[in-house]
Amino acid sequence: MQTPSISPTPSTLPTSPASPTSLTYLAAELRLPTNWLDYTLLGIYFVVVLGIGFAARRSVKTSLDFFLSGRSLPAWVTGLAFISANLAATEILGMAANSAQYGAYTVHWYWIGAIPAMVFLGLVMMPFYYGSKVRSVPEFLLLRFDRSAHLLSSILFAFAAILIAGVNLYALAIVVEALLGWPQWVAIVVAGFFVLAYITLGGLSSAIYNEVLQFFVILAALIPITVLALKKVGGWDGLTDTLTKSHGDDFVTAWGGTGIGEANPLGANWLTIVLGLGFVLSFGYWTTNFAEVQRALSAKNLSAAQRTPLIAAFPKIFIVFLVMIPGLAAAALVPGFGTEESGYQYNDAIPYLMEGLLPNGVLGIAVTGLLAAFMAGMAANVSSFNTVFTTDIWAKYVVKGREDSYYVRFGRLITAIGVLASIGTAFLASSFSNIMSYLQTLFSFFNVPMFVVFIIGMFWKRASMKSGFWGLLAGTTAAMVNYFVLYKQDVISIPSDQGANFVSAIAGFVAGAVVMFAVSLFTAPKPTEELQGLVYGTRSPGMSEPPAPGDEAWYRKPALLGWGAVVLAAVCYIPFSF
Repeated sequence: MQTPSISPTPSTLPTSPASPTSLTYLAAELRLPTNWLDYTLLGIYFVVVLGIGFAARRSVKTSLDFFLSGRSLPAWVTGLAFISANLAATEILGMAANSAQYGAYTVHWYWIGAIPAMVFLGLVMMPFYYGSKVRSVPEFLLLRFDRSAHLLSSILFAFAAILIAGVNLYALAIVVEALLGWPQWVAIVVAGFFVLAYITLGGLSSAIYNEVLQFFVILAALIPITVLALKKVGGWDGLTDTLTKSHGDDFVTAWGGTGIGEANPLGANWLTIVLGLGFVLSFGYWTTNFAEVQRALSAKNLSAAQRTPLIAAFPKIFIVFLVMIPGLAAAALVPGFGTEESGYQYNDAIPYLMEGLLPNGVLGIAVTGLLAAFMAGMAANVSSFNTVFTTDIWAKYVVKGREDSYYVRFGRLITAIGVLASIGTAFLASSFSNIMSYLQTLFSFFNVPMFVVFIIGMFWKRASMKSGFWGLLAGTTAAMVNYFVLYKQDVISIPSDQGANFVSAIAGFVAGAVVMFAVSLFTAPKPTEELQGLVYGTRSPGMSEPPAPGDEAWYRKPALLGWGAVVLAAVCYIPFSF
């Protein structure tokens, strides 16, 4: 089938791209010419997904099997699941939207906003997580601080997980409605049912093995879109020339216009990029977000757990091209893409290119890839939610001391409740034209304050038991006050939502750190003997396990993998720095 051409603008423009009516109207503009071949590929994928769930069910005998795969999975499986859990459709659509709105600045979210933090997680933090044998990130705070810090972090994380799962469902609904013409409620119910089915059946193992499958399906969807979009705009030179003329030189560089006091599309200078995104937001997300860390905790030994984020770091370096180029291409092909005059939201970059570039068959793969990405992101958050709610809230504070099988049954029940709650929160994302801005806002509220508590508690023995709770509360409050009061009420002037997120993250980190230091000066520290394996410089038996047979090979050494990822990311930065 001949590849159709892309018209520069839709035939009729909606009145307001951000309104619900415009989303419904826009569906007619982006409708895909799918046929039986495309739906057959989609059907095969759903059958395989459920098959994996039924196959994984046989291995679920204990709560450890259900919530952490019995800590038995090899590093390559957990590594691919780690990156797939992050490579959700919110990442794909959101980063393409980021690129259409802000240009090549998107590379910062990968090479400075992901790789260093992933390496830090693998080399520094995983020995503490895995060595202490905790089942969740909040449980580590229970060991390091006290029950109040543990309960607050558990509640905040469970709430954030449901919100983020809701983002995936909302994004799924509007995209499937636009591309396939399905009503939003049908898309939500179908995706929710399949995620609920395979997690309820096989627990985390089912989610992880499906995420490995989804990783390759997502790549199969993104690669044709990227290649054909680049060809359509005349290659990289044609793309950059067009964008330079329409958006200026800074739009196609990583650091152009980021001097303090200079204006740029992102609305952030180099200092807020490095501190807000490169340190606070990225380390807060990658090192404390249990939806990611849970994959590493399911690895078969400490070496495999450390290598999980490091293995994931290598594809992460290059995935930026598969989401950034489509966003840039959409901005080049449609004048004013993302504005009311163009008729498109920034989130429409990927669907717009799919509608105009992909032939049948490839179109089916692309649709399947998008659905796989939605389901991977939702499943990662739902599986982490059921673990935290069951083990950290229900088993410790509500129903204590029951038999193990009871908590497996409750874990399956809370999975269903989590999916239903995600449906309820899906429409909170509808007020954001750029869903990546919404996600970064959530991360600045929930992940950054948890990170400051972790990092101070892990590196400062004197941090008292009470300081964890008050630092977490102060950091969350400060980030929300900065965003909702100072930024939204125009008390301070910040050019963009993303810039506001960076500042909120910095405010949350500083407030949490200051309060922790102040509280620690007036309250008792945890006894030294209880800090073994929880503070840097101390060790637990799990941190000193001998290497497994074959783990001495160079490609199984975490330090070499980590430094290799950092160097490779730095090399990739060079062409975009000028």
